[in-house]
Amino acid sequence: MPEKRDFYEVLGIPNNASADEIKKAYRQLARKYHPDVNRDDPNTAEKFKEISDAYEVLSDPQKRAAYDRFGHSAFDPTRNGGFGFDDFGGAGFGDLFDLIFGASGGTRGRRRSGPQRGADREVRMQINFEDAVFGMEKDIEITRVEKCTTCNGNGAQPGSEIKTCTTCGGSGQVRNVQNTPFGRFETARTCSRCNGEGRVIEKPCKDCRGTGQVRKAHKINVRIPAGVDHGSRLRVQGEGEQGIQGGPPGDLYITIMIKPHDRFERDGYTLITQLEIDFVQAALGDKVEMDLLGGAKHILDIPEGTQPGDVITVKGKGIPYLQSHKFGDLKVLIKVTIPKKMNKRQKELLSSFYEDDDKQNRKGLFDKFKDAMG
Repeated sequence: MPEKRDFYEVLGIPNNASADEIKKAYRQLARKYHPDVNRDDPNTAEKFKEISDAYEVLSDPQKRAAYDRFGHSAFDPTRNGGFGFDDFGGAGFGDLFDLIFGASGGTRGRRRSGPQRGADREVRMQINFEDAVFGMEKDIEITRVEKCTTCNGNGAQPGSEIKTCTTCGGSGQVRNVQNTPFGRFETARTCSRCNGEGRVIEKPCKDCRGTGQVRKAHKINVRIPAGVDHGSRLRVQGEGEQGIQGGPPGDLYITIMIKPHDRFERDGYTLITQLEIDFVQAALGDKVEMDLLGGAKHILDIPEGTQPGDVITVKGKGIPYLQSHKFGDLKVLIKVTIPKKMNKRQKELLSSFYEDDDKQNRKGLFDKFKDAMG
C-alpha cells in the first residue's frame, strides 16, 4: 500500500499555515481537481479525496494538533494499539488512560458503568452551487446505532429474566486478595461471566443479540443555510449514535461538498462571472441584459471605452453572509469579442480611422470611431 503524503504537502502550505491559508488552499485545489470538472481524468477522484482528507484534518484544531504530533498514525486504527484519534471522541488524558489501562484504584479492566454519550457521526453531502448560495432543505438517510425496540434496549428477549451475576455479585469485577512478604495486596479483574456488566441475560434478544442496540437506516431533514461554503461542517444536534445505558445521543456532522458551476465562481462572499460583448459595445458603451445566478435578469451598464479584462462590480448581487441579511458583490469580468469576418461597409468604416493625413488635427481613434458610427 503506498505511503500517504504529508497533508501539508497535499495542500501546498507550510506547517505553520493559518486557518485562512488552509481554507484558501483547499478551495483552489478542490475547484481544480473536482471530478465533475475533470471527468476525463481517472485519477481526479483519488486526488480530490486526498485533498479533502487533508483539509478535514488540518481544518480541525484538535485533529491538526494530533496530526502534528503523531502524523498519519494518529488516525490509523491499526496502529497505536488499535486506537485511532477519533476513537477517543475528544476524551481527556485521564479518560484515555482509563481506556487503555483501566481506572486506577483497583478497577483496572472494568467497563464503564452508567449512562454514556453516543458517538458522533460525520457524513459528506454534495449539493449544487445554487443550493449553497440560496440555501435548501434536504432529506438524507444515514445508518446509525439505535436502541433495539424489541427488547427496549435491555438486551433480553421479551419475557425472559435478567439476573444479577452471582460470580461478581453485580459489581462487574472479581477481587482477589493475596498476602505476600511485602504486605497484603488486592487486585481486581473483569468478571468473565458477565463481561463486567454485573448482570446475566439468560435469553439474549434475537434482534440485537443481547447488545440492546441495532443499526437502522434513518431519514433526517437537514437545512442548508444560504451562503454555506465548500468544506463547511454543519452540526445536527442529537442525530449521532444512540447513547449507552440511557446516555444522550451523539451529534451528526455534515461536511458540505459543492459542485462547480459552469458560469459562476465564488471567492468568499464575492460572486464572479464573465460577460462577452462586442468591440462596438465596448467602445461606445451599452446597457446589456445578463442572467444572474438563479435565473433573475439584470441590466448591466457598460461604460464607454470599456477594455478587455475590465471588471464591473454589481453591489449586493453576490453571496449572502451566513445568518445575516448582508450580501457580497458580483464581479463581472468583461471579454471583448472581435469579429472574424466583416462586410465591405464595416471594413471601410474601420479603415477610415487611418485616412486623415492632417496629423495635427487628427482625431483620436475613439472619437473617429464614434463619428463613423454616427
